[in-house]
Amino acid sequence: MPNRNSHANRTPERTCVVCRNKRVVNELVSFVTLREGLIFDLDRSLQIRKNYVCPSNECLRGLEKWKKRYAKKTFGAAFAL
Repeated sequence: MPNRNSHANRTPERTCVVCRNKRVVNELVSFVTLREGLIFDLDRSLQIRKNYVCPSNECLRGLEKWKKRYAKKTFGAAFAL
C-alpha cells in the first residue's frame, strides 16, 4: 500500500555526462560505451548500463572530450577511443 512518500508519481531523472544538468530521462539521448566506441540507443532497447547526454549542440560537441577522459579512466592510459 503506497504512502505519501511513495515514488508512484515520480518521473525518472538522469544527468547529462557533459553539462551535468539533470533532466527527465525522455529529454536525453542514451548511449552505451564499449571499447569499440559509443553506441547510441535511440529506441532504448539495450539492457546494459547507459549514459545520457543532452540533445543540444554544445553537449554533443563536448561528448568527444568526455569520451577521451572516460576511456582513459576506464580502459587505461594506453587505450584511446
